[in-house]
Amino acid sequence: MNTQKVILHIDFDSYFASCEQQFDPKLRGKPIGVTAQNGRTCIIAASREAKKLGVKSPSRTFDALQIVPEMIFVPAHFEKYWEITQKFLNICKDYSPFVELFSLDEVFIDITATQNLFGGSYEIVNKIRKRINDEIGEYVTVSVGVSYNKLLAKLASGLKKPNGLLEITRENKEAIYNKVKLTDFCGIGERIALRLNKIGIFTPLELKNAPLTLLLNEFKSVEGRFLKDLGQGEDNRSVSPYYILEEAKSIGRSYCLPKNEYDKRIIFQNVYELCEELAIKLRKLKKKAKVVWIYLGGSKSIHGRKTIDYFESSKEIFQGCMRVLYENNFIFLENDYIRRISLGVSGLEDIKNLPLSLFENDLKNHRLLQVIDKINEKHGDYKIRNGFLLHADKLKTVPNGYMADKYERFKLAQNSTQATDSI
Repeated sequence: MNTQKVILHIDFDSYFASCEQQFDPKLRGKPIGVTAQNGRTCIIAASREAKKLGVKSPSRTFDALQIVPEMIFVPAHFEKYWEITQKFLNICKDYSPFVELFSLDEVFIDITATQNLFGGSYEIVNKIRKRINDEIGEYVTVSVGVSYNKLLAKLASGLKKPNGLLEITRENKEAIYNKVKLTDFCGIGERIALRLNKIGIFTPLELKNAPLTLLLNEFKSVEGRFLKDLGQGEDNRSVSPYYILEEAKSIGRSYCLPKNEYDKRIIFQNVYELCEELAIKLRKLKKKAKVVWIYLGGSKSIHGRKTIDYFESSKEIFQGCMRVLYENNFIFLENDYIRRISLGVSGLEDIKNLPLSLFENDLKNHRLLQVIDKINEKHGDYKIRNGFLLHADKLKTVPNGYMADKYERFKLAQNSTQATDSI
């Protein structure tokens, strides 16, 4: 017999802001906006109280103050949020081994095989909520969606916020589709919605009934078929447990500068700092990379990649980035500025699978990096830095909201596996 799946999507309400209010009781009941640590003027999360008054996230602090003059701004503490997320994951895995970390503040849980052990799906939700209250704090709440696939479970959790619970079944799906907007679905942003509007599709029910050929003509094969499945409410993706070690194929890092930066030295110091971070993560994974890519965005933008010999040091990554800029004739003029930097390495390979270099200088550099890594592990990252970074600000590595950092996900899975093995 083919048992219908039961999947929960659990989404924290105003997560970063609620965490700050949990940490500091003086902030509770007040409109607050969580801002980035580097002093940017962007609110990355607004509290429930601020949202009720009309403040959205993301938004500018200036705009928020026009709406709510008494807004309180608090810098983000991503390490603390990450600690709470890990506590939450430990709660969830007590009710199913199939827990997928979707982002820092949301998970999918497949309870198909375990729901009857705990009294059903709603009782599991009640138990998880009670444990969040007892083990994390009473000011941190979640909204929950229940359905037979991930697409509809995520849709459901967003329709009853905050602290809500909604189940989408095959029987009530069409009624819910009749009430929601295209942009309520994960995978349809404003840009996609406008393109759908252009071909006469304005509602989820119109998307459901749209001919596949119409979608393929506008969006091509992959995206067109995805949108057709979305319109039908079909999704065959399984819940991928967070503790399963997936092979890291690339590592990336993005950073938005606090302001438009015109000083070329500061720009390239930030580039080198990100190269340091990528190199440290590479070596912690015991891998080398073969491809480096860079994106610089500001008054002008450039992106490109370069395949070189296998590398593991920040110096090699930085040199690869400079070659990309040089080969693309990228020149800074007097009034040019940069605001966003993205770097990445790919083509990863285990060091043990690569032949040892025959050059003594390469072996010395490898041993030197090992010594530096041991010192930094003991006393904190970047205690030993390249001379080019003298007097430069240290870019603090923190988990991002989308958990896009493959190294952080790999480390979480590795730690979970080691903890299980030790039992």
